[in-house]
Amino acid sequence: MDPFPKDGESAAAGEPSRGSAPSSGVVVQVREKKGPLRAAIPYMPFPVAVICLFLNTFVPGLGTFVSAFTVLCGARTDLPDRHMCCVFWLNIAAALIQILTAIVMVGWIMSIFWGMDMVILASKYRPNKSPSAFTPLSGVPQREATSSGTPANTGAG
Repeated sequence: MDPFPKDGESAAAGEPSRGSAPSSGVVVQVREKKGPLRAAIPYMPFPVAVICLFLNTFVPGLGTFVSAFTVLCGARTDLPDRHMCCVFWLNIAAALIQILTAIVMVGWIMSIFWGMDMVILASKYRPNKSPSAFTPLSGVPQREATSSGTPANTGAG
């Protein structure tokens, strides 16, 4: 068998041509696996994330330190199974790593990338303002949809 295709042959001889009907394929979902420090970056409002990026650019670790307190204020992270205090301390640890390694420029670069990740997460996460999609804190009554599709208040208030 000749390794090079001849004039009339196609390199993909057994495959359908591009003009034919689409073949059945496999849908593959790719998800980025994040470590615990990276997954602890909180989803903040966009202006807060920009301020943290600005702080991280000029004082390595300061924006990450500020973002740790947004976790205590209820900011969501990619670590839903961890307690709020654990995620807070993970962010404090990331800030300390950035501060301590800033001397050799590694922490400064890490701090800038951390701030960029905060802005990227903030631009992806837009809180839904509809009351039916709001996830309340525990102990607060939830609104449920009735059979007609309108929200029904299940709590007194």
